Amino acid sequence: MKEETIDKLLEFFLKEHEEYSKIEIPNSVDDKRNLLKEIINLRDPVPVPRKILELEDHLLEIELWEKGIVSALDMKEVDKNISIYFGDITTIKADGIVDAGNETGLGCFIPTHHCIDNTIHTSAGIRLRLECFKRLKGRKLKTGELLICKGYNLPCKYVITTVGPRVFRNVTVENERDLKKCYENAMDYAIKHKWKTIVFPCISTGFFGYPIEKARIVAVHTIKSILKKHNIKVVFSVYSNEDYEKYMELFPKEETSQE
Repeated sequence: MKEETIDKLLEFFLKEHEEYSKIEIPNSVDDKRNLLKEIINLRDPVPVPRKILELEDHLLEIELWEKGIVSALDMKEVDKNISIYFGDITTIKADGIVDAGNETGLGCFIPTHHCIDNTIHTSAGIRLRLECFKRLKGRKLKTGELLICKGYNLPCKYVITTVGPRVFRNVTVENERDLKKCYENAMDYAIKHKWKTIVFPCISTGFFGYPIEKARIVAVHTIKSILKKHNIKVVFSVYSNEDYEKYMELFPKEETSQE
């Protein structure tokens, strides 16, 4: 069933562009799926027939079931209303997740690039890019600005796209202020709309060059300050065990009982 769905989607998207007509379709299911991801990553936000959207929904529903869903509310807290999650942000059930995007606000156009922007758009489906395009109307996102869209095939209700600061050589005061703004603006929106849960990636720490050692401090201190006055569950979603350990250093360790 999954391979059949992938085959039908490939057939449609390969016919969209003449230059794709010479692409040889792989034999294995995994290779076919990777090819489909590459094509969709590169694809402009152009509408498709409803039957294609339904096929993609079916495929992404299968893949989400394979990965499994985790609830933000059920995650162990490292501090009041704060959890650290080492895993796939696209499997987290929450009111909203934050996407560390770029200025276009349309996701990453680099085929199978391992950035959070690509990961979220791939798992949400092409309708996320379509909605982003419709809302922006060709306008670029400013640093710290928010773009709110539906979650579509993600277990979260909404996706907040924000653009973090780009760091060249050393972190500046302006970089720190802009990164703080990303977290503050997203939290302001979530609180205003009475969300119970919100999930943040490590904004700006990838391709944008913000050192995780410094970015984590801005992120945690900003969130802790807001949580002093508001009751909302915040999850920091990290990509690696190293990043997980770096975040955990900022929280008190549990005391172990002595016999």
